[in-house]
Amino acid sequence: MRPYIDFDRYLQKRLKDPKEAAAYLNAALEENDPDFFLVAYYDVARAHGMKALADKARLHRVSLKKMLSKGGNPEWKSLFRVLAASKLRIRVEAVAPGRR
Repeated sequence: MRPYIDFDRYLQKRLKDPKEAAAYLNAALEENDPDFFLVAYYDVARAHGMKALADKARLHRVSLKKMLSKGGNPEWKSLFRVLAASKLRIRVEAVAPGRR
C-alpha cells in the first residue's frame, strides 16, 4: 500500500518555491476570475507563512487574510507589495484575437 500524502501539505511545500508559486498563479490567472486568483494566492501566502508575509509586505495578518479571501477586493498597491514580498510579480501580455 502506498503511503498517504496529505495534498494540502504537499501543495504548501511546492508553493514555497517561487517558480512553482508563479506557475500555480499563472494557471489561476488563465481562469479570468479574480476570486479564483485570490484563492490561489491565499494558498501561496499560507505556504510562505501568513504572518511572515504580512510583515514583509507591511500589512496586518488579518488584513492580508481578508484581502486574499474569496470576494476580497485588494488595492493594487497592497497586491503588489504582497507579490514583491513573495518574490513574485505580474506580467502583462497581448491576447491573441478570439481569446478572452
